[in-house]
Amino acid sequence: MTNLLWPGDERAGELMTDQALLQSMVAVESAWLKALVDAGLAPAECAGVDLSQLVGEQDCDMLADAAEGGGNPVIGLVALLRERAAPAVSWWVHRGLTSQDVLDTALMLGVRTVVDHLISIVAEQVSQLSALAATHRGTPMVARTLTQHAIPTTFGAKAAGWLNGVVDAYQQLAALATPAQIGGAAGTLAATTELAALATGSDDPAEMSVRLAQTATTALGLDARMPWHTTRTPVTAVADTLVAYTDAWGRIASDVVVLARPEIGELSEPALANRGGSSTMPHKRNPVLSILIRRAAIAAPPLAATLHTAAALANDERPDGSWHAEWDTLRTLARRTVAAGSQCSELVAGLEINSHRMAENLAATDVSGEQQTIVDFVGKSSSPTYFGAVDHVVDESLARGRLILQDHS
Repeated sequence: MTNLLWPGDERAGELMTDQALLQSMVAVESAWLKALVDAGLAPAECAGVDLSQLVGEQDCDMLADAAEGGGNPVIGLVALLRERAAPAVSWWVHRGLTSQDVLDTALMLGVRTVVDHLISIVAEQVSQLSALAATHRGTPMVARTLTQHAIPTTFGAKAAGWLNGVVDAYQQLAALATPAQIGGAAGTLAATTELAALATGSDDPAEMSVRLAQTATTALGLDARMPWHTTRTPVTAVADTLVAYTDAWGRIASDVVVLARPEIGELSEPALANRGGSSTMPHKRNPVLSILIRRAAIAAPPLAATLHTAAALANDERPDGSWHAEWDTLRTLARRTVAAGSQCSELVAGLEINSHRMAENLAATDVSGEQQTIVDFVGKSSSPTYFGAVDHVVDESLARGRLILQDHS
């Protein structure tokens, strides 16, 4: 998947591409068919059927074109699977499901893959940021508030702040649920319950249909939850988690673009041939990684807002438009987050720190005003530095980072 107008999109690889989501939709249908067989509802001829063999990459464009006819791609997919499956299997494909079940669950499968990928990216970042904070805990620099020189601080304290933002986002990600959506036409499992009642004579067909949904959910590696057709919390929770990451990375990038200005010169992006160049000004070296990360941080919240708006307008048992607005919005937000995460990892890993320039900038302005006010009031000699509890700030951040690394190992 490429995007000429979103440089770096290729860093997200095949995550949540059309082909990947098609495979996820087929995986949902396969897991459901197997669950029907295991429950004794579908005939033995359906056992061992691999629906993924019935659909190929060449079908993606056709299904995308056909999706306009029904408003979603599942309708065409189900027709294709039933057409290509053996006669004894065909009737049982998708039986008891609805289009929303398949599409919502496929999207959650895609999100689960994104989550696993992000966890690896973030564990690497935590290690890199921890090293920066520990190495530079005593590297003096000037703190800036409202763009102006304020008081002394250290680069280690700044890196510890970056680390805290990434750790906060990681904790949100680690707690994120990715539930399957299996509810049938109106979220009541009515068709499956009817099948169970007629085919097995069960005393509790409703309980049997619930277990059937749980079986398929377990096979897919997702979280079990009762149907959430118009309760879109799982989707908005994903959005909020992804934006927490772009916020954290955007904050890092924002610091870098300021401190990399030639007149400041305290930080530089990792050098790479041909990166940061200009089409007309050969002397320039633009902080491109930081610029692209900031771009993602700017664009992510409106995407999340679209998903929250869609959730608020999710009427009836299946919404008329708001549900449809979610799909590509969620995919776009997920892919852009992964790309920004990859860019931020590269930025942090190769960040060049000019401690000499930091010291020069600190010395260029008298930033002892606050300290001197306290000294004058108390009437005693001042401390040799004015770094406050920087060591404690750094140590606490490093401790939080260690917990993430232990959790990932």
